[in-house]
Amino acid sequence: MHRRSFIQNTALTFGALSISHKNFLKMFTDDPWKINMLTDTIGVFTERGGTIGFHFSKDGITVIDAQFPDTAPHLITELKKRNDQPFRLLINTHHHLDHTSGNIAFKDVTSRVLAHENSLANQKNVAVKNKNEDQQYYPNQTFSTVWEEKAGNEKFSLHYFGAGHTNGDAMIHLQHADIVHMGDLVFNRRHPFVDRSAGASINSWINVLDKAMKKFASKTQYIFGHAADGYDVTGTKDDLLAFHDYLGNVLKFVGDEMKAGKTKDEILKATEIPGSPEWKGDGIQRPLTAAFEELSVG
Repeated sequence: MHRRSFIQNTALTFGALSISHKNFLKMFTDDPWKINMLTDTIGVFTERGGTIGFHFSKDGITVIDAQFPDTAPHLITELKKRNDQPFRLLINTHHHLDHTSGNIAFKDVTSRVLAHENSLANQKNVAVKNKNEDQQYYPNQTFSTVWEEKAGNEKFSLHYFGAGHTNGDAMIHLQHADIVHMGDLVFNRRHPFVDRSAGASINSWINVLDKAMKKFASKTQYIFGHAADGYDVTGTKDDLLAFHDYLGNVLKFVGDEMKAGKTKDEILKATEIPGSPEWKGDGIQRPLTAAFEELSVG
C-alpha cells in the first residue's frame, strides 16, 4: 500500500473509531432523567418514581412532588440551569416514598412544603414505623379541602375530594394554564397500588374522579403520577374517564367472582380486567386484592 493511502485510510479508521467510541460512551452517560415542557413556564420531570411537575414565575419556582433523595438533586440542578429564581414552594400530592422521600433534598432550598393534612399524618406514621424520621422533611403547611395562592401570573388551587389512592391525595390545579397534577389518583394504563393501610378506597376513588371531571373543564390537561410503558404521564379527560371505568370494572369483576363462590386465591389468578383490556402486565394482583378486601368488609 502506498504511504499516502495508508495514512489516509488509517486516519479514516481512527476517525470512525473515535465517533463510534463517543456514541458508545454516550449510551452510558446520557442523563437518566427527562424534562418535558408543557408550556413556557410549566413542565414535568421524570426519572424514577412519581411524576414531578414544576412552574417558573417571577415569584420563584414551585415544584410538585420530589421522588427520591438521589433523583431530587437532579431536578433541582436542572431547574437552576433553566431559571435563576429561588424555589418558593414544594407541594406533595400524597405521602408515598416515591413522591416525598426526595423532600429532604429541598431542606436547604425552600422553607415551605405543603400537603393535605392526612398526607402529613401518613408520612409521619410511615417514618415512625420505618425508624427514619431523621430522613424526613415534613410539610409545614397543610390544607383540608381547598387551598389557593398566586405565583406570578399563575394561580394554584389545591383540592381534596376524599379518599382514593390514599386518604390524603391532593389535586393541584394551575388555573391560568388549566393543567391539573393528579398525583397517583391516575395510573395511566398501569395497574394501581391501592393503599388501604392509608385509608384508600376504590369505591371512593371512583367518586373522587367523578368530582374531578365535573370540576375541571373538558379541555383541561392532566399530569399523572405513573403510566405504563408506551403511555404518557400527561393526558386528557378521556384518560381520567378510562381509569374511572377501569376502577369500576375492577370492583365489578371481583364482586361477580365472589358471588360465584371464588376464593381470593382463585380471583388473583386473573390476568385481565374485563372491560379494561388496556391495563396489562404486572401488578394486577394489587387492585384485585384491594377490591376483595374492600368488598369483604362491605
